[in-house]
Amino acid sequence: MKMKHTISLLAGLLVASPAALAQPEVPVNLPEFKEGQYVHSAPTVEDLMNDDSIHPELKKVILKGRDMFMNTQQFRGEYVFNDMNCKSCHMGEGRKNWSGPVWPAATTLPDFRGKNQHVNSLGERIAGCFSFSMNGKPPAYGSDDMLAMQAYHQWLAKGAPVYEKNIGGRGFSHLGNEKPELDYERGKQVYAENCAVCHGDNGQGQKKDGQVVFPPLWGDHSYNWGAGMTRIFTAASFIKNNMPLGQPGSLTDDEAWQVANYINSQERPQDPRYTGDVKETREKFLNFHKHTNYGTVVNGKLLGDHDNTGDKPFLKPDVLQSRTFE
Repeated sequence: MKMKHTISLLAGLLVASPAALAQPEVPVNLPEFKEGQYVHSAPTVEDLMNDDSIHPELKKVILKGRDMFMNTQQFRGEYVFNDMNCKSCHMGEGRKNWSGPVWPAATTLPDFRGKNQHVNSLGERIAGCFSFSMNGKPPAYGSDDMLAMQAYHQWLAKGAPVYEKNIGGRGFSHLGNEKPELDYERGKQVYAENCAVCHGDNGQGQKKDGQVVFPPLWGDHSYNWGAGMTRIFTAASFIKNNMPLGQPGSLTDDEAWQVANYINSQERPQDPRYTGDVKETREKFLNFHKHTNYGTVVNGKLLGDHDNTGDKPFLKPDVLQSRTFE
């Protein structure tokens, strides 16, 4: 493909110099914000350090949360059991519109969440990311580490209105959730031409001196079957607006859908909510899995039909519990 050599050069520079991973200040070819939407400009670390209204102790906690967000791998084997960092999906320090900025969680929660069918707190929302996207076990509620993560999320929301839901650039759903006709082989081709140079032919990602440079997209070291990114519409919107790295919006909508389907047709660690039967689990959580390939047959294989939890020595962290006020 015409862009392949350019992307190869970019990948080589990024591996050689992690500092080169900084995202462009002005993303290219991204969607327009809709009229009436609230568009937030999250503060920067420079803003934090120059803000005399924030107590020095609070600054320390916010910076601790940011450090956890940017280098979640420092907790490998404790909170994280794959090769993901928070920034892998929430790019630009969690500040970037169209890349799942994390500050809306601080302004819209507590709220009912369809995924687990009950009202979620900010801490519980963060815990979900650790449990699914990190294939791990979150910091304990009320712990210093959970406080730091929450403080970082809330600081990023500084100045944003509370309970405003008409937010521009939020989440990963710009392309909608109605799938077009999907073709596995077409997605495989798009992946080979645009993604494999960074994420590997087998989706294994890349490391440099033991540090994750490009995260894996499937396999034991990627997100598990319960992660939001397994929803094809979620992955398609993320890819469309963020990938290839440094060239957001360069793929067509169809290419984004096709490659999202291909990536999420590959095996990964088991959904922590697994009941022992993949088809039963799919049906039990169909509100979520109707948007994934989990429990369906792709190329003659029933996806998710295994007990593999990756590097994690357990299936479900204790924090994933239901809640009711009846």
